[in-house]
Amino acid sequence: MTLHDDAVLVLKGYEDQPELRQQYLDHLSAHPDGMWKACSAGHLTASALVVDARQGRVLLTLHRKLKMWLQMGGHCESGDATLADAALREATEESGIAGLTLLPVGPVRLDRHPIPAPCHWHLDVQYGALAPAGAVEAISDESDDLRWFGYDEVAGVADESVVRLVERVRAAL
Repeated sequence: MTLHDDAVLVLKGYEDQPELRQQYLDHLSAHPDGMWKACSAGHLTASALVVDARQGRVLLTLHRKLKMWLQMGGHCESGDATLADAALREATEESGIAGLTLLPVGPVRLDRHPIPAPCHWHLDVQYGALAPAGAVEAISDESDDLRWFGYDEVAGVADESVVRLVERVRAAL
């Protein structure tokens, strides 16, 4: 099974956000290369919100290029067998935390957002990831900063898409 095939199966099984889910499926149907950064019409990305449920907090990265507090995530790579693998790889790379585990519910949210040319859209498939007890983060070269925020602090630093993601992950815990 290819990553493209996995994405189609994951999206067909995702029951929320039906209109947006269909846009993702239509995109993949129209673009066999729709998983990859090279697809100029847009491409799927995978992300994960890292959560420390014991302490009621989430780990956000201050994205180096966008200068925004965001969840960990990014482009799919050829070594990713599944969207979940891509999300977990990105979360691990960008947080520096070993031993993250994705919530077993699968994706918790979809978020389609414009990005600067040459591409036009990121079609993000968003997961929740649990940090192990005693997790220590480490800033990657993709971040200007990495910081834990209490659930109630996120709205003060991040945009609405991240706030909605926090809500969906908390509901899935």
